[in-house]
Formats: sequence, structure tokens, C-alpha cells
Amino acid sequence: MEHMPAPLPLDGITVVAVEQAVSAPFATRQLADLGARVIKIERPDGGDFARAYDTAAHGMASHFVWANRGKESLTLDLKDPRGLDVVHALLDGADVFVQNLAHGAAARLGLDAATLCARYPRLVAVDVSGYGAQGPYAHKRAYDMLVQCEAGLVSVTGTPERPVKAGIPAADIAAAMYAFSGVLAALLRRGTTGRGGPVEVSMLDALAEWMGHPLHHTMHGGEQPVRTGLAHAVIAPYNAYATADGDRVLLSVQNDREWRRLARQVLDRPDLAEDPAYATNAARTRGRDKTDEVVARALGRLGADEAIERLEAAGIACARLNSVARLAGHPQLEARGRWRTVDSPVGPLRALLPPIGLPGGGEARMGAVPALGEHTDALLRDLGMSDARIADLRRDGVIA
Repeated sequence: MEHMPAPLPLDGITVVAVEQAVSAPFATRQLADLGARVIKIERPDGGDFARAYDTAAHGMASHFVWANRGKESLTLDLKDPRGLDVVHALLDGADVFVQNLAHGAAARLGLDAATLCARYPRLVAVDVSGYGAQGPYAHKRAYDMLVQCEAGLVSVTGTPERPVKAGIPAADIAAAMYAFSGVLAALLRRGTTGRGGPVEVSMLDALAEWMGHPLHHTMHGGEQPVRTGLAHAVIAPYNAYATADGDRVLLSVQNDREWRRLARQVLDRPDLAEDPAYATNAARTRGRDKTDEVVARALGRLGADEAIERLEAAGIACARLNSVARLAGHPQLEARGRWRTVDSPVGPLRALLPPIGLPGGGEARMGAVPALGEHTDALLRDLGMSDARIADLRRDGVIA
């Protein structure tokens, strides 16, 4: 007997999203991967502006490809009452609504979480904002780099001489993942109470939570952690070191037993195992420059493969300092079968399986990346709209 595939956790859940950029789209993509139907509402005049960030993904924007697979694209002018009527027709049968419009825009349209939950008691409605709905920063534009700065992330990232932002949109991703988990929690609550309710997530709140270690270190210890580049503020050796073939290998010695093994089995300097200038982490950290010089000299005589092999044989935690291109060909991802292809308007694109594995429960649904307005006509017909009325909306610019 042929076995039916196991349903995904969010099969049967419908999500309507008025979203742009990264934070809300990345949250709803997680929902789509887990089986939800996600209807993405976009402006008729160009859609989600992330579509135009670049053309690196064979002509499509890399941000958009990453955050929007598995969705249906519906173009609507929400400033036209007919466009809003369509949104409400969709919400009549929806389970979740997500928006990350500029401050005040959703409320002016009646699409803020509080208003919608009062009208649709079973709806889980999510407001994703930069700084929250109230307070002196509520009105400020909140782009990822700006929130990284406001949240102090940039102050602890980089070298002693120069702070730098994270190379990924950390504030957007943090907000997206809390919005995603907030939806799951609210749906679970609805299963017992029958009521949905508002979910509020701000980029600043999310990234401030991720700053927990330096925040508590500063508040309770009195000092902000120093920027140390790839080094560690209180552990040595813990850094990246150049190898003979031009690669860099990162290693971390967590205790003095490991240092002794490193000295004897990797550095070929057994004399340093008990040398008071190196034997304790406190001594190695005080003399960090000398410690790093000893390790760098030894690894600089080895190729990266040999360095990794010797470090692992000695039980020392280590890694290669990989480029993004190397990540795309990482042997661990390949060995575990983490790559799939997703359809798109520009043809098949490689994409990673989402990190949440559901062994025995069905594989994530990695649907196609939608073209702008690709599903508009079909969605409107599903709502009972005639072809003549759809033509009128298109003529008037309400849909693209």
C-alpha cells in the first residue's frame, strides 16, 4: 500500500501578509516552509521594494529570492477602497495576518493588529515594527543597519580600532524569527481558547534580546566587552591564523589541559606546556600578542588541511575561515543532503532546506519564488470576482 506523505504542521493555515524588505517576509517564509498558504500583497507599481535590491540571482534580487519562496503574489493598491475590500475578503478565511508597513500606515488603513483582532476574533495578527508602536523612537525609520547601531551590536563587533556592522541583516532576522515563533505560540493558544490575538515584535526589542551577554556583562559587571575582531576577550589563544597555503584556520583553547596538548602535539613546543608565561589562560591572555605569535608561527608552516588534521587529533576546537563561496560548497551541507532547488521566474535556483527538521513528518515545502502579481487573477476569482470586475480593477490600477 502506498503511504500518503505526512502533513506539514501548518497545512490548512492561511496567512495574509502586507510585507516588504526582510523582517516580515522572512517570518512568513518560515510559515510557508512549514506548510502554510501565504498570500503576499504587493504594490501594483513595482511590488515589494526588495525585488529591486539587486539582480544577483540570475536577474532576481537575492534578498527577495531568499525570503519569499512558497508564496502567492497578489497586487493591490491599498489606498483604493476596492483594494482594502479584497484584503478583508481574504481575512474572512485567514488564520494569520502579518504586516511591517511604516509607522502608522497600517493603523490608517485599519490593518493594525488591534483593529483586525477586534473584527476577526480567531485571527492572529502580527505587527512588525522598527521600534514599537509607542515611545520617542516609534516614528523613526528603522533600517537594519540603523537598528544594529541603536541596539549596540555594532559597538561590540569589529576590531579595537573600528566598529563594524554584522554582514547579515541581523536586526531583520531577529525580528523575523520572533514574529515566526510568536505566530506559532498564538496559534497554539487559539487551539485551546478559540481566539487569536495581536502579536507585536520590534526590531530593536529583538536585537536587544540577542545582545543579552554584552548587556548583562555591562550592566552588572560595569564594563562593556571590548571589540576583539576574531579573538576572544578573555580566552587565548582564540583567533584565526594564516596557514602556509594562504588559508586561515581558527582555533579555540578552552582550558589549560588543551593548551598543553596544543603545545606538544601541534606547536611542537613541549617547553611551553608548563612555562609560567603560557601555562594558564590568565597568563596567555595577559601576553596575548606573544601567545598569538607562537601559534601563528607554528601554523604558518602548515597547510590548512594539515593544520586542521593536527588540531583535531589533539582535541582542539578548530574551523576554517570560509568564504561565502566555500559555504555554498560546504562538504557537511552536501553530505547531509541540505540542498534543494526551487522554481522561480528565472528558472530553478539552489536553496537550503530550512533548519527545522521534522524527521518522519514530511519535508519542508519549498515552493516557487513568485513573479509580481503572478497569482492575482486566480486569487480574485477564488473570492468570486468576475473577469469583468478584475478587468476594471486592472484598468484603474488597483491591481497590476
